[in-house]
Order: sequence, then structure tokens, then C-alpha cells
Amino acid sequence: MRTRVTPPARVRARLGPDQVALLVGGFLVNIGTFAVYPYLAVLLRDRLGVGMAGVGVVLGVATLAQFASAPFTAAFAERAGLRRTLVLATCLYCLGALTYLVAAGAPALTVLALLLSCGAGALYSPAYRGYLVQSATAAQRPRLVSAGSAAGNLGIAVGPVVGALFRDDPGPLFALNTGLYAVLTVGHRLLRRERTAAEGTAVEPFRRVLRGLARVPFAVTVLTHYLYMQFYQYLALYTEDRLPAAVLGLVMTGYSLGLALLQPLLARRIGEVTYTAAIGVGFACMAVGMTAFAAGRPVAVAAGAVAMSAGTAVLFLKNDLEALARSRRSVTVTFGQQRLAVGVGALLSGVVGGALYGAFEQAGWLPGFWLAVAAQCAVLPPLALLVARGARRR
Repeated sequence: MRTRVTPPARVRARLGPDQVALLVGGFLVNIGTFAVYPYLAVLLRDRLGVGMAGVGVVLGVATLAQFASAPFTAAFAERAGLRRTLVLATCLYCLGALTYLVAAGAPALTVLALLLSCGAGALYSPAYRGYLVQSATAAQRPRLVSAGSAAGNLGIAVGPVVGALFRDDPGPLFALNTGLYAVLTVGHRLLRRERTAAEGTAVEPFRRVLRGLARVPFAVTVLTHYLYMQFYQYLALYTEDRLPAAVLGLVMTGYSLGLALLQPLLARRIGEVTYTAAIGVGFACMAVGMTAFAAGRPVAVAAGAVAMSAGTAVLFLKNDLEALARSRRSVTVTFGQQRLAVGVGALLSGVVGGALYGAFEQAGWLPGFWLAVAAQCAVLPPLALLVARGARRR
């Protein structure tokens, strides 16, 4: 289905001062989060003293806890108010950073800090996106959703560079994050309170948080993040002895900058193209990127990141737009349901991807891991569409 989109100037006019302030907040939140996240596998391995399969399970379970709770946190935000939920989320981010700071010699506290941060993310993301899009029409959504994603991705771009500066001694980073999230808590408290009924849809009971689920976008989102998260979780380990930390930080920054720039530029085209075509283009770009990582050289890794930027720019935006178009729930709850799909994909990436990475590591041929992921980018999307469409017909 092709959708007409209003000119960019009209959409920009809808951004009030509170929405602009929230975009800045989303940018800063992701700086703090992604200064830590790309290096979590290394941090957990060093602090917990377990192998990669164990690290993969911890990452997968923690990330699943974050995303699986998102439908419930979105329903909570629908009742409590988006601004209150944003303030609570930044408080949890602050507590998580403080726990990381004091947990240097305590593995259990490190896991607790990870869970606190994941809980904060579960609260923050649906409320952040819902606040931005709460009163938008279907034609205005591509630009607004891409603006919210662009702000977040700019933070993701800067975060790994900041994290690379503290890779050998993360203590000062956790201290800075504690202060940053404390300031953001106050800033979010100053946002204007929205009307929780502004979206005009009935509020369902908590037990029905998955009612009205858009099944095909949900399934494709699971697959997208299962494959994407292997890039984000394991590239730092793969390049540990192949690239300097600063080079990897620049590559990850380039990836996120490309994603932040491409989504707003392509928002109208992505909104108009058919879902099947978007899936084909997106996963083809991801397959090219994963294949390039196998070479392990700086130029190849950088080229792979560029291809990943293009693929995920299409898939991330189109999956959300398709879910909003097909869902019968409020935008906040729909975003929560999509976050659940992200979590299921991340769990699969942690459990399946971690075991697969460990198998190739033991075999002494780590480039084969990326070739195996590239093959999955080609084979799994058609299967996911068939299964999701069959379930929808039933």
C-alpha cells in the first residue's frame, strides 16, 4: 500500500518546544547507554569470569527482560502519563550507572546494574516514541518516527567513541553517566504533561497488552534484530585483536551517523514503498555487511558498517510504520509491542549467536561466523514472512 506523505516543512512545524527538548533528551540518553553497551561483552567476561556462551546468555536474558516487559511498561505509560514514565526511566538509568560504578569487584552487582539499565530502557523507549507521535496523522508518521530515531542514533554514534576513551578503566565513565542521568531526570520533569487520552483509543487491561498485535511486522522485527544484534554484540570481540579500539569506535560511530542521516532522508520513500520490497532491500544490505566483516580488515569492516546502515535504516523504520498501520492499539502500546519483538530477536542473538560465535572460535575460524550470519540474512526473511502470514490467516 502506497501512502502520501505531507511535505517536510509541515511535519517540522508540528515539533513544539517540548518535542524538541525530548529529542535532545533521547540523544543524551543514548550517549550514556551506548558508551557502555558495545563493550558490555568484554566487561561481563572480565567481571564475571565466564566464557562467551555464558556472556551471550546473560546479555540475551537481560535484553529480553528489557524488551519483553515493554508492552507492560507501554500500558503503564498509557495510564500513568508519558512524562511521568520518562522521569521514572531516567531515575532508573541514574541508579543503574551508580551501581555499575560501585560494582567493580562484585559480579552480582554488575548483573544488577545491567538489569536496572534494561528496566530503564523498557520504560523510556515506548514513552519517548509515544510522546513524539501521539497526535500525528498516518501521513506525518514517517518523518516524526525518523526524527525520533535520528536523535537516538546520533546518541548511539557518539556513545561508542566516549566509551572507547574509558575502555581500560570504565569507572570514570560510570561516574559521568550518573551525573548525566541525574540532570536528565530534572530535564524530563520540566516537559509539559500530555493528555493520556489524546490518542483516542480505549485503554485495555494489562492482561491484554498483546491484543491487536500486528503479526507480520512483529515477526520481521524479531528477525531483523536477531541478525542486527550479532553485529552489535560480537563485532567488538571479533575485532579486539584486529582493530585498535579507537578505530572500532569510529566505525560504530559511522554506522550510527549513517543510520541517523539516511532515515530522515529516505523517510518518505520508505513510507511509500511496499513492505515486501523494503524487506528485500534491507536484508540484502545486511547480508553484504556481514560478509564484509569476515575479512576483518579496517576497510572491509568500515564498508560492512556502511551496508548495515543502509539495511537497518530501511528495516527499522518500515517495521515500525507497518506495525502502526496494522495495529488496533494506541501508538504507545504499539511501540511497546514492537519493543517486545526487538527483545525476542536480541535473546535469539545472545543465545544462538553466542553459541555460534563460540563454536567458530573453538574451530579457529571466526570469519565463518559472519559468513553464517550473512547466509541467514538471505534465507530466513522469506521463511519469516511465510510463517507470519500463515499465522495471520489462521
